[in-house]
Amino acid sequence: MSPRPIRIRKVSKPPVVSGFKPFGNKNTEKNKSVFLHYEEYEALRLCDYEMLNHHQAAVLMDVSRPTLTRIYSRARQKIAEALVDGKSIIIEGGKIYFDSDWYMCENCGCNFNHPVKTEEIKFCPLCKSNKITNIELGEEYDENYKPRCDDICICPECGYEQPHQPGRPCKNEICPQCNNRMVRKGTPHSRKFNY
Repeated sequence: MSPRPIRIRKVSKPPVVSGFKPFGNKNTEKNKSVFLHYEEYEALRLCDYEMLNHHQAAVLMDVSRPTLTRIYSRARQKIAEALVDGKSIIIEGGKIYFDSDWYMCENCGCNFNHPVKTEEIKFCPLCKSNKITNIELGEEYDENYKPRCDDICICPECGYEQPHQPGRPCKNEICPQCNNRMVRKGTPHSRKFNY
């Protein structure tokens, strides 16, 4: 039986530093680090810095309260390990998305966010096009405004295309020309072909 997929956690903004190193470390073992995931950092920030209770923090991170409690407990355990054993702390990784502005590339239809709000977004991260627009997924969001590749399956080997069948993942479709698995058009796996 496969494990349940992890729900992506929402982080308000990235941390201002990427880690910490111990000062005056008398530990003879070098290069030992503790990796604190972004969602663990966010749980610590909300519960210990913002002084929110677990229910309030769970709502902000878009997870259940028990999940928030497990994330928070892991974060505190890692911080304690770093302090007691004199290890450095590196903040990276995890299944997260940043609560930031969202953009859409008019060239390839890619939707992406930009976590560093002070920097100007210049190009699409997939196709490097500079034809990007800021989209707000609020009440004014137009349902007809979707990426143009949203309903097409494509073979990454030969380029064969067919309409996407709702409810059936493209990866379960087999190309009738070369017998390879198909992918959704517009994804990084299908970038071999120019549309």
